[in-house]
Amino acid sequence: GSPRRSALLHQIGIPHVVMLPVVPVDETPLTGEAPADYVLRLACAKARAVLVPGRLVLAADTTVVADGQILGKPQDTASAVAMLLSLADRAHAVFTGVALRRDAELRSVLVRTEVRFRPISAREASAYAATGEGLDKAGSYAIQGQGAIFVRSLVGSYSNVVGLPLAETETLLQAFGVDTWEWRRASGSPSTPTSPLP
Repeated sequence: GSPRRSALLHQIGIPHVVMLPVVPVDETPLTGEAPADYVLRLACAKARAVLVPGRLVLAADTTVVADGQILGKPQDTASAVAMLLSLADRAHAVFTGVALRRDAELRSVLVRTEVRFRPISAREASAYAATGEGLDKAGSYAIQGQGAIFVRSLVGSYSNVVGLPLAETETLLQAFGVDTWEWRRASGSPSTPTSPLP
């Protein structure tokens, strides 16, 4: 259901339809669960929760990790400011689990990106949080938006930080025998695909 993931699929010309599980997946981390295991578990659970026989179902989950702790979405503006300041002038990791399923066959991949923020003042953190841009995002920032001003460096996949690692997603599709270039050709303009996944 993520509009950012849908936009990334549109960006690379992958036709798709957005479907949500009838019963939402519980995203509460398990006691002692490692961040990598957490995002992979949720991605697989989301893929299994959408029932479309014979069709490919793509699902993903992304989280930000600092000091081994999972940073979810902020509860409010104050917690967003606190989260941003906790990430200032240091590195953190962004993990995404991606799962692709057709009926009983399911494949998944984990991607990790390291992001380093520059120093952030309390005034900047408050001003950015007030825009509301990061309030629905893990780590309280959107690298594809104004949050990019805080990013000093990045090692790994940029699209992973947005929410869907595109190179790895393409590889998963190919592993299911999908000719993605044929999809792109058949769907016309890569910015406006309308056909559902086969």
